[in-house]
Amino acid sequence: MMNRRLRKISFLALLAIAAFAAVGAIPVKAAGDASQSNARSPQTAVFAGGCFWGVDAVFKHVKGVKTVMSGYSGGSAATAHYIIVEGGQTGHAESVQVVYDPSQITYGQLLQIFFSVAHDPTQLNRQGPDTGPQYRSAIFFVSDEQQNIARTYVEQLNKAKVFKKTIVTEIKRLDAFYAAEAYHQNYFANHPNDLYIVMNDAPKVAHLKDQFPNIYKDR
Repeated sequence: MMNRRLRKISFLALLAIAAFAAVGAIPVKAAGDASQSNARSPQTAVFAGGCFWGVDAVFKHVKGVKTVMSGYSGGSAATAHYIIVEGGQTGHAESVQVVYDPSQITYGQLLQIFFSVAHDPTQLNRQGPDTGPQYRSAIFFVSDEQQNIARTYVEQLNKAKVFKKTIVTEIKRLDAFYAAEAYHQNYFANHPNDLYIVMNDAPKVAHLKDQFPNIYKDR
């Protein structure tokens, strides 16, 4: 599995990553986003943006985020296994489940991070060196409020032409989230010298720190 990823790292892929990184923080606040409140109950958000290693790492460095777990969303429990998902026929996307404190960070702010530094939302059924629908861009909403905020935000970004291409992010209700295998969890921190991590994911965390210094946290 590791070798398969490494073989896909190419000069063109690195150029694409660099081009996306140049976008920087998106200066658009999500319309309808709830203000930070005194709510004590943790909330959950689920995002898919290519290989879950990097998306997981980004959100683990965000203040107000309590836990992040890598997993699969969009398919059935029977096929929620890496070796099957990699075939690209399960309906699953590599996803991350983010549990956050709404009194410290809002859903709209998480969306801004997702679109700014976690992935490129204009790539269809791929992300950088990884190809297939399992690497698609997706927001799996857990409430009508999240759905409305996400749809409105994507419309805002497209209208403002923040990206040169149209956003292709799928917005779909979360049916279920299935945790990935143990060796995928916290992969970024456990394998900082892995070439895939160095090339593809370390820049995302660095850009998070640079673009969002007020909400960045060290592990």
